[in-house]
Amino acid sequence: MARKFLYFIAICIALILAAGILWSRYADRILQYTSVPDVAFVEQEKLAENVYDDPAMWFARPGRRTSVVNWLPPGMQPMGKGDAAVFFIHPTSYLAKDYWNAPLDDVESQNRAGVFLRGMASAFNAAGDVWAPRYRQAAFGAFITDKPEGQKAIDAAYQDVLQAFDAFLDGIGPDQPIILAGHSQGSLHLTHLMKDRIAGKPLAKRIVAAYVVGWPISETTDLPALGLPQCETADQPGCVLSWLSYAEPADVGFIEKAYAATTGFDGQSRSGTTMVCTNPLTGQADDEAPIEANLGTLVPNDDLSDAELVPASVPARCDEKGFLLIGDPPSLGSYVLPGNNYHVYDYPLFWANVRADVARRLDAFEAR
Repeated sequence: MARKFLYFIAICIALILAAGILWSRYADRILQYTSVPDVAFVEQEKLAENVYDDPAMWFARPGRRTSVVNWLPPGMQPMGKGDAAVFFIHPTSYLAKDYWNAPLDDVESQNRAGVFLRGMASAFNAAGDVWAPRYRQAAFGAFITDKPEGQKAIDAAYQDVLQAFDAFLDGIGPDQPIILAGHSQGSLHLTHLMKDRIAGKPLAKRIVAAYVVGWPISETTDLPALGLPQCETADQPGCVLSWLSYAEPADVGFIEKAYAATTGFDGQSRSGTTMVCTNPLTGQADDEAPIEANLGTLVPNDDLSDAELVPASVPARCDEKGFLLIGDPPSLGSYVLPGNNYHVYDYPLFWANVRADVARRLDAFEAR
């Protein structure tokens, strides 16, 4: 019996190793086969001009009593809100292949977006009212294909985001401080929004900070086009923060390959350029911080319906390429991606530090 059990364990290990080898060699093909839509692209009709006047088109905005972004970890008491208005663009939550752009009535992706917002955008709810639009996001598969339909889907999603942002501006005070934030696909759209609506415009003077998290920004080919500098210090207002989280050992090859194959906003290749890396534990660029500097990580329960705030959970350091490394892999749930990629947890890993960072930069902005 003992020998049979050992054989069983050996077979399991061999299968795991084989799966790892297959993934390392054929990750691109596996992802494309399982994720890229194989249907015709459908042009998205422009939304009605006043569609974002409807509170139902927002996951969060002033007046929505059940907003997911008002959530706080157990034991944390609400604080008085700051004077800022926060525009938060949610990440990709549509993982199916049925459409290139997610329908707004797709229940699963909308519910998943709400879960993501609760663990991400809630870090900003003490700074002021959070506005988080619903939009016809590009499917996950749009980001891992060379098919022209992928870029069309991304462009279509961005048009919704722009329309929502203009409605956001119409709905806040004419001189109100603005905090921009997003994650993953949301951060990609945020970079374009900054290039189109912030850079070189009077609106840039109202930006407290831009949290462009979970999407790579080249220091040389992208950052100059965003209209704001990189955040170098913890109390610097009017700047950009960005990070991509990996536990160690980190396999960043998939992201590096995709990054190197693209061009920046200046038309030059991103290959070999360093990414913007803010250490969220300190709020400083290209920094390193010990585990004790972590004020609190959101550790979710099994069904992601709630989370506990646990201090001193992970350290963080920016490596020479611009990736944020967090040491040994923490146990946070089922959304960890291959290669020790903690992409989905970019905000929850540092939730309390992000919350403190937002408050610090808002104070510095208003003290200018």
